[in-house]
Amino acid sequence: MTRTPLTATAIIAEAADLADEAGFDGVTLSAVARRLGVQTPSLYSHVRDRAALLDGITALALSELADRVAVAIAGRADRLALHGFAEAHRAYSLQSPGRWQSLQRRAGAAAVESSAARSFVALTDALLRGYGLPPEERVHATRLIGSTINGFLALEAIGSFDHSAPAPEVSWRKTLDALDALLMTWSTDAQNRTP
Repeated sequence: MTRTPLTATAIIAEAADLADEAGFDGVTLSAVARRLGVQTPSLYSHVRDRAALLDGITALALSELADRVAVAIAGRADRLALHGFAEAHRAYSLQSPGRWQSLQRRAGAAAVESSAARSFVALTDALLRGYGLPPEERVHATRLIGSTINGFLALEAIGSFDHSAPAPEVSWRKTLDALDALLMTWSTDAQNRTP
């Protein structure tokens, strides 16, 4: 069996796989080194420390999610784009739970300033332009969408919806429809509001 050459990319990919299998909190340099069949010090010439490793997973997750979102919203606007955007998040959270967890943390500068983060911000902005939101309102709408989607998915992941009917899918659809309705009127509401 040939060993994969050690590079920052290979180490972060292995760490992301470990996160999906064992949970994001279980990612350590020593655990990744064991998986790669090397000694922990061998990683330090490629990844500065655990914080850099975790930021690498976050940047990788942002890149992968941005790719999914781009496909999901391409050629769509308003409600269809919002549903595609949200469904891309939901599918990613289910298929790559450790990577998803990496997005639910305060990331370091390396992840925040990555090209993946910039791509994701641009995709979110494109979604909101489809609703006609003025630029000064988009940051608020972005926070609302992120809080709603991430909050729902976090509660779903820990089984909070398992104890009552209807199925979470029904609430998910209603949540997205409510977001759509709010975004459709956001621009008008913002202009008519008085301080």
